[in-house]
Amino acid sequence: MLQQTRVDYVRTYYERFLDTFPTLEDLAEADINEILRIWEGLGYYARARNLHTAVQQVVASGRTPVNSKELRSLPGIGPYSSKAIASIAFGEPVAAVDGNIRRVISRIFAHPGNPAKDIQELADSLLCITRPGDYNQSIMELGSQVCTPKRPQCAICPVQDHCIAQAQATPELYPTPKKKEPTPHYDVAVAVLRDASNRIFIQQRAPKGLLGGLWELPGGKANSGESGPQTCVRELQEELGVQVSVGELVGVVKHAYSHFKITLRAYECTVLDGIPVSTEGLITTWVEPDELGKFAFPRANRRILDLLVPSAATESL
Repeated sequence: MLQQTRVDYVRTYYERFLDTFPTLEDLAEADINEILRIWEGLGYYARARNLHTAVQQVVASGRTPVNSKELRSLPGIGPYSSKAIASIAFGEPVAAVDGNIRRVISRIFAHPGNPAKDIQELADSLLCITRPGDYNQSIMELGSQVCTPKRPQCAICPVQDHCIAQAQATPELYPTPKKKEPTPHYDVAVAVLRDASNRIFIQQRAPKGLLGGLWELPGGKANSGESGPQTCVRELQEELGVQVSVGELVGVVKHAYSHFKITLRAYECTVLDGIPVSTEGLITTWVEPDELGKFAFPRANRRILDLLVPSAATESL
């Protein structure tokens, strides 16, 4: 959960997750849809899917990995996570390198921060092999609380006398910042389809890929020069094989993902011809408005649903 996410934001999710899945066996046997519902709002949903698969593998084998090499065999665990877990949980003398540690080491040695192999070698050279878990956590905390990206608190840093960047009065030059490309923006339109019983139509995204396994309102990205209503008409014809008339605007939501931003517009729509069936073979269903809280939705979709049914998010929070 802490990958690319702040501790203060994670805490509530962490506690709720362990309350719901207190053992490895509970998590391994859980339905992925329930896991995603509990995870909803944390983002980077591949982490939840990988965690589920990893735990299933561990339970099936009857043995928990106890070193970084074994941990790397599990889905979702890379070089940093495997070394952090192995050093903290099992005392393996390996140096973990996350963003905070990279920044600390880059400044101590006045190193640009790349390639990653160089930073790993420097981290290895500093490792306290008798207490590797404490060492890794202390450097992470140093980077998080003192050696911050902007306005580092060099005056209270316990390793300031060993820091070349501090001696040069240039800590903010390290690590060398990457050139930022303009963040893409997309206009997206989705449809609120209702049947005769006022149930709302939703579909589940493919298991893999961005937001994999989450549910959503049908719709998609606008083509160049296309209005929101035009996008709804085209997307529902392509996705569901139906023709619709577009009614009133339900709401507009702006949302930022890690690599792009969207403006999401939702419209009440009515099917004029056809029966909605996913042309891509996605799972679809009609849901009572007060049952929407039982499904995991992307944050932007959830904000639209909150406009439709304020209580829909109650069960997922």
